Amino acid sequence: MISTKSANTTSERQDSSDQEDVVLSVKNVWKRFCRDLRRSLLYGVQDLTAEMIGLEGETVDLRKGEFWSLRDVSFELRRGEALGLIGANGAGKTTLLRVISGLIRPDKGSVEVKGRVAPLIALGAGFNPILTGRENIYVNMSILGLSRKEIDERFDKVVEFAEISEAIDAPVRSYSSGMKARLGFACAIHVEPDILLLDEVLSVGDVRFRGKCHRKLAELRNKKVSFILVSHKSQQTLSVCSRSVYLNRGQVKCMGPSHEIVDQYERDLIEENDRKGSHLTENRASASSYSENELGFRVEDIYFRDIDGKRISHLTSGSFAKLCIMASTEEPIEDLNIRISVRELMGEGNNILFMSNWNDSHMFGRLIKGRHEIQIEMYEVVLPPKQYQISMRIRDGAIYALHTIEMFRFEVKPSGRIIDAQVYQPHRWQLSQFLADESAQDID
Repeated sequence: MISTKSANTTSERQDSSDQEDVVLSVKNVWKRFCRDLRRSLLYGVQDLTAEMIGLEGETVDLRKGEFWSLRDVSFELRRGEALGLIGANGAGKTTLLRVISGLIRPDKGSVEVKGRVAPLIALGAGFNPILTGRENIYVNMSILGLSRKEIDERFDKVVEFAEISEAIDAPVRSYSSGMKARLGFACAIHVEPDILLLDEVLSVGDVRFRGKCHRKLAELRNKKVSFILVSHKSQQTLSVCSRSVYLNRGQVKCMGPSHEIVDQYERDLIEENDRKGSHLTENRASASSYSENELGFRVEDIYFRDIDGKRISHLTSGSFAKLCIMASTEEPIEDLNIRISVRELMGEGNNILFMSNWNDSHMFGRLIKGRHEIQIEMYEVVLPPKQYQISMRIRDGAIYALHTIEMFRFEVKPSGRIIDAQVYQPHRWQLSQFLADESAQDID
């Protein structure tokens, strides 16, 4: 039997251990700005004067022309954790990173940091264009908290990583934007920080250099460096961050597992588009399509069916489904050519799935006058749970355009077979049992 005293002691030790793991604590942070430049300068002088003579109070209200960029934001970051920070433009993400890094002060609340913070917010923005790359390395890394000796020890690695050895003694004003960004990234990651703030900076340089950046970040993760990542690329957040905070108009709307928070964010964006009168319509093709052809061909509807042939409103990862196109033509079609592209609704615009009956060497033959249902069977839907859009090009042969669908929206929902993953891989399990002598024969 465990005594109450012993249980309390164990709980206190656990709480103490949890607190030691916290490297960043943001508590009830508020930050206001003024849109008018002159008024902003006046308010700045007033605030500075009040602080110098000790008149700064606990109550902070909005003054004329001001707005809250951050409102009562609170969260914690633990050692070795990667935290995603998501939200629409203007939600306050960059402002929050600037507060955490100490570049600006909050009007209310507090930020407690344990260790060294390296902000990768605007790469190269703090470089002096007149100074050389060498001089800027020393200035930049000293601002980030390193001594002259520590910078000397890391200097060669910074230059090698940034790949600017030939231009290291040239003025930074002669550098391209990519060179400055690479140098800024190299300086920040070689500070050996405890917390790394990443604001849309994982697209630095070409593909090869980005790969090097990701490998270096993985190395820092293995050393228990904590991350806060701001990115509009959902896939990037999901692949890097196990937990995310969703900012909406300066407030924390929700926080939790990244796949849940990203899904909520994307749903909110879609609802916002609908409220603003967007022409995105669910499971209807006519509102976002056009057709101009002499054969009178048009797509009347697009929808999905399940394995029993019933119409369904959404797909489920790993399940059977049919994509159906209801079309009509007033004249025969000799050689129907359908090209379907699928993209994430909130993604970067890249095709993640492409289907074409021509590419599959499936020819429908001659379509006679009348209505037809064209079906594309998907034995197991491989798309991860998310919102998607389809664009479709339908031709007679290789050139003659019949119909174009610019955007058809649909949703894929999760099944129990996808847990903390982005893709469902169709598979089956088997168990093969070998006798001792058979195993020996295989080895020989």
